[in-house]
Amino acid sequence: MATSSSSATPRPETERKRTEILRAAIETFGTKGSVNGTLNDVAEQVGITHAGVLHHFGSKQNLLLEMLEFRDRDDVAHLASRRIPDGPALFAHLVATAQRNAQREGIVQVYTVLSAESVTDEHPAKSFFEERYRTLRGEVADAFRALCAQEGVTEPATIAKASASILAVMDGLQLQWLLEPDAVDLAQASAFAIEAIVNGVLRPAPPVSSYLREE
Repeated sequence: MATSSSSATPRPETERKRTEILRAAIETFGTKGSVNGTLNDVAEQVGITHAGVLHHFGSKQNLLLEMLEFRDRDDVAHLASRRIPDGPALFAHLVATAQRNAQREGIVQVYTVLSAESVTDEHPAKSFFEERYRTLRGEVADAFRALCAQEGVTEPATIAKASASILAVMDGLQLQWLLEPDAVDLAQASAFAIEAIVNGVLRPAPPVSSYLREE
C-alpha cells in the first residue's frame, strides 16, 4: 500500500486527510458500489484531485481494502483492548455492535455492498471476506465452547452451524434494515436472533421437522 507522508506535511495532518478520504469513500462506494463508484467521486467530496487520492492510497483496490480495515478498527475503537472480547463476552459484543451499526448507516452500507460483490471472480475484497468469515466463525465457535463449559453442557456437534448462523443472521438483518429501516429494529432483532441461537445450543429443542406435517 502506498503511504502518503511528505517532509512538508505533519503526520497528524496526513492521517486526518486519509481518514477524510476513507469516510468519503465509504459514502461513495456504499451508494454506488465498487464498480460504479470512482476515485474522482471520492476526490470531489474532499476537495482534492484523483491524483491526490492515489497519493494517499496508491490504487482503488488499496482504498477499498483500507475502507474495510477502517470499519473493523472502528468496531473496537471504544474498547480498551482495541480487539473483540474472547469467550461468552463475545456474544454481548455482537449485540452491542448491532446497536452501534444502527447509528452508522454509511459503514453498514459499504460493508453490505462490498461483501456481496466479493463473491465475484477476482474481486479485490474476496480474500479479505474469506479470511474475515473464517476468523469470525472460529472466534464465535470458541465463545460457544467456553459458554458450554461454563454451563456444564456437553459440547454439541452443532457449534459450527450455530457460529455460521449468527454471522449470517447479523448480515441478513443489516441488509433488511438498509432496505427498510422503519420495518426492522436492527439492534433488537439482532439481539433476539443471537439469544435464540445461543439458547438453541445450550438447550436444544426438538428439530423443526418434528413440527411439520406431510401433506
